[in-house]
Amino acid sequence: MVTVVHPNLELANAKMRASNVSVYYGEKKAIDDVSIDIPSQYVTAFIGPSGCGKSTFLRTLNRMNDTIPSARVEGEIVLDGEDIYGSAMDVVQLRARVGMVFQKPNPFPKSIYDNIAYGPRIHGLAEKKDETDAIVEKSLRRAGLWDEVKDRLLDSGTALSGGQQQRLCIARAIAVDPEVILMDEPCSALDPIATAKIEELIDELSGRYAIVIVTHSMQQAARVSQRTAFFHLGKMVEYGKTSDIFTNPIEKRTQDYITGRYG
Repeated sequence: MVTVVHPNLELANAKMRASNVSVYYGEKKAIDDVSIDIPSQYVTAFIGPSGCGKSTFLRTLNRMNDTIPSARVEGEIVLDGEDIYGSAMDVVQLRARVGMVFQKPNPFPKSIYDNIAYGPRIHGLAEKKDETDAIVEKSLRRAGLWDEVKDRLLDSGTALSGGQQQRLCIARAIAVDPEVILMDEPCSALDPIATAKIEELIDELSGRYAIVIVTHSMQQAARVSQRTAFFHLGKMVEYGKTSDIFTNPIEKRTQDYITGRYG
């Protein structure tokens, strides 16, 4: 089965390109022959029913599946033309360039300041304290959190509310100056007010970073993304402009999912 790509999808500048990617967990094939360009200037949403492979595919983009012993990835994924699964690729550097925000906020059990400063320190982006201070402030400002935490930077990151913790995790991801940010259902554990703040933040960060978001909320995909890929049973069924996917899907399975016939 070939993925339907919408005919009026203008070619964008691809930051990452996946070609014929399949993922296996042992004998089980979780992703089947997915090819997609991740554009640098847009937010790309992956939608589809639970267990369809969207999070598994997202994890291939910064080699998070390497942490699962039974996982095997076939095909090619390049970042600015460089094969991320090639022997020359430093995985630590890759994960600085392709940051990840998880479903459940996972701040380090350290101070708010140290949550942000940790990455720049280990990657050699900040030698002196004033350099670190500047990165911490800039990252928290970009994540819309500075005004809420500037007087309590030495408090534990785990003492923040759920929504603040998730913005802290986004600030932590952008502190190492990534090129791509992957978000795996970043709002699923949050209330509507915290969700709205994260969505505003995604909007502000788009264009500065290539952003890919996995979401189970079609309304969220429609609000925050400009490109949408629909996954079903490990395959990417359809890919196009978000407005086209939601108003004029070509594939019947996409239409059925969007209209709530399954999922």
